[in-house]
Amino acid sequence: MRRALAAIVMALAAGCASQPRPVTTVTPALGPAPGVPVLQAELDALFAVPAFSNAIWGVLVRSLKNGDTLYQQHAGTFLMPASNMKVVTMAVAAERLGWDFTFTTTLLATGPIEHGVLKGDLVVVGSGDPSFGGRPPADVAVFDAWADELRAKGITAIEGRIVGDDHAFDAEGLGAGWAWDYLSAGYATPVGALDYSENVVQVTLTPGPVAGAPAIIETRPDTSALVVDNRVRTVAAGGESRVESTRLPGSRVLRMTGTVPIGRTDVTRTVSVDNPTELAVLALRRVLSARGIPVGGDAIDIDELAAPPDLAGAQTLARYTSAPLSQIGKVMLKVSQNLYADTLLKTLGKPARAGPASTAAGAAVVQDTLKAWGIAPDRYVMMDGSGLSRYNYLTPDVLVTILTRMASDDRHKTLFADALPVAGVDGTIAGRMKNTKAQGNARAKTGSISNARALSGYVTSADGEPLVFSMIVNNFNVPQSDADAVIDRAVVRLAEFRRR
Repeated sequence: MRRALAAIVMALAAGCASQPRPVTTVTPALGPAPGVPVLQAELDALFAVPAFSNAIWGVLVRSLKNGDTLYQQHAGTFLMPASNMKVVTMAVAAERLGWDFTFTTTLLATGPIEHGVLKGDLVVVGSGDPSFGGRPPADVAVFDAWADELRAKGITAIEGRIVGDDHAFDAEGLGAGWAWDYLSAGYATPVGALDYSENVVQVTLTPGPVAGAPAIIETRPDTSALVVDNRVRTVAAGGESRVESTRLPGSRVLRMTGTVPIGRTDVTRTVSVDNPTELAVLALRRVLSARGIPVGGDAIDIDELAAPPDLAGAQTLARYTSAPLSQIGKVMLKVSQNLYADTLLKTLGKPARAGPASTAAGAAVVQDTLKAWGIAPDRYVMMDGSGLSRYNYLTPDVLVTILTRMASDDRHKTLFADALPVAGVDGTIAGRMKNTKAQGNARAKTGSISNARALSGYVTSADGEPLVFSMIVNNFNVPQSDADAVIDRAVVRLAEFRRR
């Protein structure tokens, strides 16, 4: 095919050389490089596999070198992006907040210190740091450091309460369009201004002594205020290990059902808590008590108080500053951490108006930013920052436009690319595209909710040409791994692509 095209080109050139050419004549284009139609035909065939005959593919591939569109299919069609929505959130956060942005959590005292006793409350004021308390299992290092600072200031006891102030955000912790049946899962935690250990509890199940006995359940941290309704039963060795959890919105009751066989010791689940603020202050109270600083009052969410403490004259005792957005963004994109994304969206809304930050205010900031980037509001629907919502919609060309914007801006280019998972190396695509031209090459964000899979990012072709792509599939009824396999083959083909 390439030889034939070359022969045609040579013949056309010879013909033109032998005949005088009027000045007004426009030489016709010779068409795309021969590798392009081959690529297009192969991708057409790949996305047309019978298993996806009822699905909708949205695909766009462009050159970052010259802006050429190498392939498109339904590139302007609304699709559920799943966690590809995090690409939007991360890009706008980088633009509006900056990569050096940090969160601050402050420890205040509302009364005087007399003879080593704080005659008032300890108040923890959150600003929305999703990394506070570390990644699960809970890390008490920050509370240990605070205990040391209290002792350095001569405080050996707290007469009052430990109060969690989460008023930097509104009270809407759950996103619109989140499915009720996954709200107990660790990936669907409520979003608060005072978070702790990603607002989750690790549940460990071990079999009882005999078949038929209740399983033994432990939670970490055990100061979570969750009430476990244990309906998990022990079965004989070799039996099925099957555990499910359910917690309804607004409830502390975690219902655990299923079976654990004798001999299993590794059954764990990560579940969300109903009140992140309470999780944080209960953990702090326990650490202070363990460090010899007893607390006379309760550990409580400020919203539970009829008369909240007056912070006007409060004394600052300690502060904790998070890692910068450049590091938070890596966790958010590489492991697809939903809480981080939804927190960032609310944080974007904080400067937009007086009062607590909200998802709606953050989405308005996103809209203003995307408008400035040439993306009209009718090209997407943004209901959360993470992609958990099934009310989110956008088009592949929106994602490609944003990714192109990031790659062309020296402020963002390296840091944004570094935050993305790397095929066959790390993050959510660590196990994908191994031993291919895409391994260590493709950097892309995954997306996964029921009947929706996505992958959008960058890959370098065999010619060394940087490409940007977005691939989204909705409405399929085959295993999600089948969708991933098609997407992976397409990205590998882009890594192998040569124009000539």
